[in-house]
Amino acid sequence: MIALSLAEIAAVLGGDLRLVGAVAPDTLVDGVVDTDSRNMAPGSIFVAKPGAETDGHHFVGAALAAGAVLAIVEHPVDDEITQIVVPDAVAALADLAREVVARVRAGGSLKIVGITGSNGKTTTKNFLARILSDEGETVAPINSYNNEVGAPVTMLRITHDTRYLVSEFGADAPGSIARLAGLVEPDVAVVLMVGLAHAGGFGGIEATARAKSELVAAAVPAGTAVLNVDDPRVAAMRDLAVSRGMTVVGFGQGAAADVRARDLEVTAAGTDCIIEAAGESRPLHLRVLGAHHVNNALAAIAAAGVLGVSAADAIARLETVEIAERWRMQPLGSDRVRIINDAYNASPDSMAAALRTLAQITGPDERTVAVLGAMSELGETAGEEHDRIGLLAVRLNIQRIVVVGQEARRLYISAIGEGSWDSEAVFFPDQDSAFEYLRTELRDGDRVLVKSSNSVGLRHLGDRLGESFS
Repeated sequence: MIALSLAEIAAVLGGDLRLVGAVAPDTLVDGVVDTDSRNMAPGSIFVAKPGAETDGHHFVGAALAAGAVLAIVEHPVDDEITQIVVPDAVAALADLAREVVARVRAGGSLKIVGITGSNGKTTTKNFLARILSDEGETVAPINSYNNEVGAPVTMLRITHDTRYLVSEFGADAPGSIARLAGLVEPDVAVVLMVGLAHAGGFGGIEATARAKSELVAAAVPAGTAVLNVDDPRVAAMRDLAVSRGMTVVGFGQGAAADVRARDLEVTAAGTDCIIEAAGESRPLHLRVLGAHHVNNALAAIAAAGVLGVSAADAIARLETVEIAERWRMQPLGSDRVRIINDAYNASPDSMAAALRTLAQITGPDERTVAVLGAMSELGETAGEEHDRIGLLAVRLNIQRIVVVGQEARRLYISAIGEGSWDSEAVFFPDQDSAFEYLRTELRDGDRVLVKSSNSVGLRHLGDRLGESFS
C-alpha cells in the first residue's frame, strides 16, 4: 500500500483513532492490508472482519505478533496495538481501497482493467497480468480474490510505481459488481460471458446479464468496453457502452469480432489457432488445455491492445503460460495416467467445455474417465442442468463416468438412463470410496478429468489421484 499516516487513514474511514504507546498520529503505514492474520508482516494493517464462523477480532493478537501495527476494528480490543474503530470493517476496507486507488491514479500513470463474466474471470486475469507484467508493474488478484474482501485487498497492493491494476469482479447478488467496480471506475471493462454460474442467486440468466453489465456502467465514460460478441447477452451491452461514450472492442470467433480466433485445433499439448487482430493474422499455441480458454486469451489480447500492447507481443507472452492456475485444467499424474484437475469451480458451461476437452485430447487407444461432482448455486435449474451434463457425458462417449457425492446423484441417474450402464457409470457417496475405486480401476492410457464446484472439494481428490499416478 502507499504510505499514509494513521491520522489520514482514520479520516478516510471516519473512524476513532486509538493510539498505543509512543505512536503518533503522523506515523506512516505502508504495509500489507488484509483480513487474514496469517498474511501479516512487519508494518501491516489488520482488518478485523466479523464472520458467521470466525470473528477477526479474536485474531488481532496473532496479527500483532506477526508484525501488524494497526488494527481496523468494529469495537475496541485489549491487544496492545493502535486501533481505528469503525462501524463496519468491510465497508472501511472498501473506503480505504477507493482512497488509495484515487491517490495513485491522480499521478496519471495507473490504468485499471476490470474483468467479469460467469466463467473465465480468473484465467483471463492471469493471461492479462502475464501480458502486462512485461510492460510495467502490474497488480492482479491472487487466486480468485473477486468479492467484497478480495477485490479491495488486491487494490490495496498498489503503489505509486504500479502501472496496471487488473481487478476481477464476481457477484453473489445484483449490485455486487457495481459496488466493487465503483471503487475504481475501470478504464477497460471486460465482459466474458453470461452463463448459468450462480444463476440461482440472481433469479435467472437475464438477471445475471444485468448484473454483469454493471461493470460497463461503472467504467469511466471515456473508457473502453471489451465484449464477447459471440455471446448475444454480452454483445447487447454495446448499447450501454456507447450511450456512456465508451469505445467498444469485440472479441470472439465470429466475423463480427475485432479480435478473432479461427482454425482451432485441440490436442493434449494445448490449442492451436490463428489470431486476427489489427489487420494481421498470427498463430497462437496456447498450452493451457481446452478450446474454451481461447476466448479468454482473446479477451486478454483485446484488453492489452487497448492499453497499447501489440497482438504479436501479447501472443508471445501468452505462449509462455503453462497452466491457468492451480485446479484449473491442471495436468497431473504422468504420461501413463494423465489427471486433469479442473475442480476449482464448475457451472454447466464450464462442465460441458471440460468434458468436450477430455474427449478432444484423448487418442483412439486411450480411455476417457470423468470424475464428476455437483455444480452449486444453480437454484431451481440444478436438476435439469445435472441431467444435461449426464447426457452430454454419454453422448461424448466418455467411457467411465464416476459420480461423487449425493448432490450429484441425478447426474449419475441421467447417465444410466442415456445408456451408460454395465459399470460405465458408477456412483460413490464420498471421495474416499471414489479414490479407492479409481486407484485400482485406472490403467495405462487413461485420461481422467476431475470436475466439480469448489464447495464440493473434488480438487483434493484430483490432487490425490495426481500423486498416486505420478
